[in-house]
Amino acid sequence: MKETLLAGLPALKLTLPEDRIDRLTAFGEAVIRQNAVMNLTAITEPKQVARLHLLDSLSLLSLEDLSGKKMIDVGCGAGFPGVPVKIACPEVQLTLLDSLGKRMNWLSEVLPTVRVEAECVTARAEEFVTQRRESYDIATSRAVARLHILLELTAPYVKVGGKVLAMKGSAAREELEEAKNAVKKLGLTLEKIVDFPVEEGAHTVLVFKKTGHTPPQYPRRYAKIKQSPL
Repeated sequence: MKETLLAGLPALKLTLPEDRIDRLTAFGEAVIRQNAVMNLTAITEPKQVARLHLLDSLSLLSLEDLSGKKMIDVGCGAGFPGVPVKIACPEVQLTLLDSLGKRMNWLSEVLPTVRVEAECVTARAEEFVTQRRESYDIATSRAVARLHILLELTAPYVKVGGKVLAMKGSAAREELEEAKNAVKKLGLTLEKIVDFPVEEGAHTVLVFKKTGHTPPQYPRRYAKIKQSPL
């Protein structure tokens, strides 16, 4: 895992101290161990964890200077991309948000072992936003929902001038076409689309800038979002 991680960093134009590399590897190994008793990920081979979880998460640092920024990882699952970003850039103020309590309890236990300070919140994205509306510089999410749904769940967390970093797969551009109305209604502007090659195709990050306030009626209840996406 460590060799794969070190080999992949130059493509992201990143260099990290040995200590952070070791902590990233330790977190990857902790995910693999926990996956034996809890469904965290379908990716369990160490090299693949390094490529498709750790390096994939770190790609955000090649796009944005996150130092000192307040970031929320919506639907964080096993902690990707938030935890690797925090290990590589300790100056990020990180909130991890997921609705599955078991997962968040595990993260709360494992993060101190890799010296990561993060707020772990068990809640639904469309409900927790009432406490944190437009209070983050960055909202990110990976493999949570199609883009037009994802943006309604993430954009309300971001302050005007902040950004949504949506991590997507090969269907990113198709989803963007589908999400044009959502982008407009939620106060967002597409800033850039960046592809990161991986062995089975490409991972894509869509960067949206928050250029206006999100109207107060968003996000709606999740059943409504899913039933009639923007």
